[in-house]
Amino acid sequence: MKKLKALLATTGLLFSINTFAANAPDRTECIAPAKPGGGFDLTCKLAQVSLLETKTINSPMRVTFMPGGVGAVAYNAIVAQRPAEPGTIVAFSGGSLLNLAQGKFGRYNVDDVRWLAGVGTDYGMIAVRQDSPYKTLKDLIDALQNNPASIVFGAGASIGGQDWMKTALLVKEAGIDPHKMRYVAFEGGGESLTALLGNHIQVYSGDISEVLPYLTSNKIRVLAVYTDKRLDGVLAGIPTAKEQGYDIVWPVIRGFYMGPKVSDEQYQWWVDTFNKLQQSDEFKKQRELRGLFEFNMTGKELDDYVKKQVTQYHEMAKSFGLAK
Repeated sequence: MKKLKALLATTGLLFSINTFAANAPDRTECIAPAKPGGGFDLTCKLAQVSLLETKTINSPMRVTFMPGGVGAVAYNAIVAQRPAEPGTIVAFSGGSLLNLAQGKFGRYNVDDVRWLAGVGTDYGMIAVRQDSPYKTLKDLIDALQNNPASIVFGAGASIGGQDWMKTALLVKEAGIDPHKMRYVAFEGGGESLTALLGNHIQVYSGDISEVLPYLTSNKIRVLAVYTDKRLDGVLAGIPTAKEQGYDIVWPVIRGFYMGPKVSDEQYQWWVDTFNKLQQSDEFKKQRELRGLFEFNMTGKELDDYVKKQVTQYHEMAKSFGLAK
């Protein structure tokens, strides 16, 4: 009898393992809704490397770049054309939520995908070339007040997008109508940085993780980071906007969503996977290398958070005359 119970227990365990294994997708893909080099790229690479290093998947995750509308093309594709793919996750940021709040993703809204996992927090910042005459945030503000048309800002977002909004808040601090600033919209942070280094724009408004690789090469100077207090480590020398007298704080959540028709079982596999992944040393190391800070939220908790953020962003957009 004991042998029979042991056999049944072992069989049950094997059945459980096989059931879990059956939920693991045969093929995994992360869609980065922009060209290579920006925040969506690094978000996908964080998942790609961490999943492989922890042996959660047996073969490397594919990273696909799908630029267009700062996330709109990818959002529409996953909802309308690829809604049930169990192995496909799509990177999103706070900028994606801001665009959703303004109806920039076409006929689809925040309820049309399955919000999966938040994997890190980035922060907004303002940067110039290393040889720029603007050494501090005050230098930039003074120049804006003296001649707003002399400075060209660039960022990976159209008017009303996250990077535009961060720029608008800064320009507003200078007492200038944000709608009158010179602003060039690019398709992602990678293009914006290329334009800054090529001196096609004078100021880049983006996220601190995007410029991290350039800080050690002395090509870019960050005038301010939009945090409550200074960051740690290699970023400790960068002043905040607040300590320079400008009350701008802008955290940037980074994470993933899935198609609306992915089954509950398949979705739960990813939720469980990210819950485990975020506790691993490998993931924490990769997150730190990409300049991201801890933000562990999955499943229903993330879904509630995202929908609350979209509501708040909608109110902010209304204050700038960008939403009804």
